[in-house]
Amino acid sequence: MAQTSIIFRLELDHNKVSFGDVAAAISKSGGDITSIDVIRPGHDFSIRDITVDLSDKDEALIAEALKQLEGIKVINVSDRTFLVHLGGKITIQPTLPIKNRDDLSKVYTPGVARVCTAIAENPKKAYSLTIKRNTVAVVTDGTAVLGLGDIGPHAAAPVMEGKAMLFKQLAGVDAFPICLDTQDTEEIIRTIKAISPIFGGINLEDISSPRCFEIENRLAEELEIPVFHDDQHGTAVVVIAGLLNALKVVGKRIENIRIVVNGIGAAGVSICKMLLQAGVTRLVPVDREGAIVRGGTYDHPMWQWLAEQPQVESTEGTLQEVIQSADVFIGVSRGRLLKEEDVKKMAPQSIVFAMANPDPEITPEEALPHVAVFATGRSDYPNQINNVLVFPGLFRGALDCRARRINEPMKLAAARAIASVVSAAELNEHYIIPSIFNEQVVIQVRKAVIEAAILTNVARRTPPEFR
Repeated sequence: MAQTSIIFRLELDHNKVSFGDVAAAISKSGGDITSIDVIRPGHDFSIRDITVDLSDKDEALIAEALKQLEGIKVINVSDRTFLVHLGGKITIQPTLPIKNRDDLSKVYTPGVARVCTAIAENPKKAYSLTIKRNTVAVVTDGTAVLGLGDIGPHAAAPVMEGKAMLFKQLAGVDAFPICLDTQDTEEIIRTIKAISPIFGGINLEDISSPRCFEIENRLAEELEIPVFHDDQHGTAVVVIAGLLNALKVVGKRIENIRIVVNGIGAAGVSICKMLLQAGVTRLVPVDREGAIVRGGTYDHPMWQWLAEQPQVESTEGTLQEVIQSADVFIGVSRGRLLKEEDVKKMAPQSIVFAMANPDPEITPEEALPHVAVFATGRSDYPNQINNVLVFPGLFRGALDCRARRINEPMKLAAARAIASVVSAAELNEHYIIPSIFNEQVVIQVRKAVIEAAILTNVARRTPPEFR
């Protein structure tokens, strides 16, 4: 269960109630006290902040239980997660102070006019004389936010702010959330193109399928800066990274295995594309209506593309039918689709990546007795497949070499770099993917991305260490 941390501010009348009574009421209501802070001490009365961890319990139940105690006044109830978001999570800071008129004349008028003129004469100078070289727009329309769906641009903002924080902390990239109040494909494309001059890259986020495919493809063709849809490609990159290491654990080669991918939306299509790039020869894409088969006819353009690939199998069937004898299952769909008997049908030494959130396609308790390597998208289980491993280093590399685009070789290089961070001595069935806080991840991904960009002629600059 997801944990929620709540702070209850209580006034206690010590003549009527003891702290033991308070602790007992919280415990009986399903809460777990993690800390106690005395805000105002006193002999007869005191005010305390009590931090309580909850799982599936509503804080209202605990608050009501406390109110039933004589001598207790519930002053305030605060959700610690909400407190973190008060006022937003990012700010803009100047790189130098403005202390006097001379400073003002240099950063603004009249001195800034000389810089503007220099850029007008040579637009490439925007990379050295503005924030462009280190700034990414994190753009959403709020139509596919986490597992919440179409919640709109205002509600999407906390996710985009959080992503901007990760860009800065992990890779030193300045990122800014752009939440668009439109779901019109053409308007989104026009808007992003219109704001692109100040940004060095565009990170598309939480835009629903299939519009996200056209938006990314058009922008990648029409802009001269890298465009990356993280829900598609970030997920695919980290899946490939985890799979490369999982195959080492079970002693199988990627060109010899049979893979079932369930959930052929934005992430699923990108995973299938990268699997083919990585050398998979037997692929079974599956959606709600069953397997997408070679030679089939489909309205969805990406499904049709898959049906035209020679590596896609021609056998029809439901997920439960086609999973038989599969070496690998990759799920980016919805929870509880698989049963224990389904994974029992898989090939020996099977690999299961059940990445639906918050509930995976099958629980570890059901799967682990029958599979060799198990991974999810959750942080409370081993082997978390998390695209936070991808985008900071990938954009760091793309910005540093001023890449025109992010192409398939760059993404595959990023996947191999992430996999390489887990050493042979560390690699085991419970550790196939590094922590997002491992500093080597960004370093190695950046290096691999720059090398791939230079080799594929999309880099406009060669950083000094690559010359």
